[in-house]
Amino acid sequence: MPDAEDVRRIALSLPDTTEKIAWSMPTFRVAGKMFATLPEDETSIAVRCPKDERDELVLAEPEKFWIADHEAQFAWVRARLAALEDEAELRDILADSWRQAAPPRLLEAHPEVGLPPAS
Repeated sequence: MPDAEDVRRIALSLPDTTEKIAWSMPTFRVAGKMFATLPEDETSIAVRCPKDERDELVLAEPEKFWIADHEAQFAWVRARLAALEDEAELRDILADSWRQAAPPRLLEAHPEVGLPPAS
C-alpha cells in the first residue's frame, strides 16, 4: 500500500517538481503550478482531474476516489492511498496530474511522463 513517503518520492521525481507547504500541508508543484497535495492526515492525495473524468472515477470506484466539498467547483479529485492497488497506480495518478499542470515546454521536453513504460 503506497504511503505519504511514496507520494513525496514519486512526485519529486517528476521533472521540475518542488514541494511547498501550503494550508499546513505538503503540496507538489510543477513550474510553480500545484498538481498534488497530501491533505490532513496524509492518508489521501488530492490531484488535478478534469471534472467529467473525475465524476466517472468517483462513480466507478467510490471506495478509492471522492470529491472534497471545498474542491467540488475545481477540477480536483481525492484518492485514498490505502485503496490504491500499488505504487504503479500511484505513479500513474501523479504523472497524469503533473501533465495537466505542466507548461507546454516541459510536456515537450518530457513526453514519456505519464505514458506506459515501453515494453
